[in-house]
Amino acid sequence: MNPDRIDIDTYFMKIAKLVSERSTCIKQHVGAVLVKDKHIIATGYNGAPRGIPHCTKETCLRLNTKSLEESHLCRGTHAEQNAIIQAAYHGTPTVGSVIYTTHFPCMSCVKILINAGVEGIVYEKEYDMDNKLKMDLLNNAGIRIRQIKTKD
Repeated sequence: MNPDRIDIDTYFMKIAKLVSERSTCIKQHVGAVLVKDKHIIATGYNGAPRGIPHCTKETCLRLNTKSLEESHLCRGTHAEQNAIIQAAYHGTPTVGSVIYTTHFPCMSCVKILINAGVEGIVYEKEYDMDNKLKMDLLNNAGIRIRQIKTKD
């Protein structure tokens, strides 16, 4: 066994980080990789929907907000949403998959992941972790959650 070989979780998380570099959001870059049977089935990053101009300092309505309640002002699609959308667009089933995401999913993404049949979330950075309803939904849906840290 090669001691320099990275484990499979690190492999997919590093890919999620690379995917995040495609983000068009000026506030935060997030990447997601949807995996089934140790194979990538879709990727996604946050940014404006297809065909919509990217955010700029002049057009971003959330740039100077800190409140999670202002998330409805964002024109962007989240990385997790884009990964699910890409899988659907290409006719790839997501049931039984695991999502590797640079940031823990928001409440909207959690509901989408549950309905898409995702069975696991592997994340690196915490986000809105004290949201009891979000955590209860994940527990009730039986979704496995793991945090990992990778070296860049």
